[in-house]
Amino acid sequence: MVPEKKTLTQKLAGQGSPAIFGSHPRFWEFFTVHIRNPHTRRAYFRSVRFFSDWCQAYGLSLAEIQPFHIAAYIEMLGQTRSKPTVKQSLAAVRMLFDWLVVGQVTSTNPASAVRGPKHSTGKGKAPILTADEMRQLLGSIETSTIKGLRDRALIALMAYTFARVGAAVGLTVADFYIEGRRGWVRLHEKGGKVTAMPCHHNLEAYLDAYLASAGLGVEPHAPLFPTIRGGILTRSPLAQSNVHKMLRRRAAAAGIRTLLACHSLRATGITTYLGNGGKLEIAQWMAGHSSPRTTSLYDRRSDAVGLDEVERIIY
Repeated sequence: MVPEKKTLTQKLAGQGSPAIFGSHPRFWEFFTVHIRNPHTRRAYFRSVRFFSDWCQAYGLSLAEIQPFHIAAYIEMLGQTRSKPTVKQSLAAVRMLFDWLVVGQVTSTNPASAVRGPKHSTGKGKAPILTADEMRQLLGSIETSTIKGLRDRALIALMAYTFARVGAAVGLTVADFYIEGRRGWVRLHEKGGKVTAMPCHHNLEAYLDAYLASAGLGVEPHAPLFPTIRGGILTRSPLAQSNVHKMLRRRAAAAGIRTLLACHSLRATGITTYLGNGGKLEIAQWMAGHSSPRTTSLYDRRSDAVGLDEVERIIY
């Protein structure tokens, strides 16, 4: 086994190799060569590791796994996990076995005939903020510290550009630049998509104030949103988990009771944009979605209509 491959996957997953797969180099190639997105790699590795543990508990080797074993595993998983999680787990196992079949590690794919649970949704789950709450959140962040300036700029960037948190923390200083006397940001999104868009004037002002205080303008390749230790900026980008905790901490300090996730800012931005007369196809481009149907999942304007109707129930 190539040590670098094992180290990469273990670093992403945080744990060791799944026992029934770990001895095959083809297994590590699936995660290091075939899957390029780090988030997908991490999620699929967790799913495969959990499946491997289940097989081990029942004394199954790789060669003994049959379709009814996969079906029983999916049935068991559905008792404690959500349908999207079960579908993702089945997809991970199915894709891995496809890869092993092509590499002649196994002769058939036992997961190919197994069907996952049916699931469809017309609306995303991430809670959103109203425009007033968004202003309240941004206005509550102190600007006397570099940490406050950084957090305000980061939250504003995700809300104004609809950027995923992974794209936001992956920005370098050079990805915020001036063109035509206006600030622009260059976002590197999923699937290798690169989107450059002009900054909203508020976002540009927040980024300018932050960079002026941070002194990062002379380091174009430094992370735009680094960690802070002892009040000093490091050269390590913020982890996504830290952004999630920071957002909830800032929301609570602002008196906002909504339990936010990073995707909440994306959904808030899209909903606000569409509510102010924006076009769905433009929102789709800004969000980096391949389909307008995906963008529509973030449109939560109907929530207000639903609340108005509920309030008609008067006792």
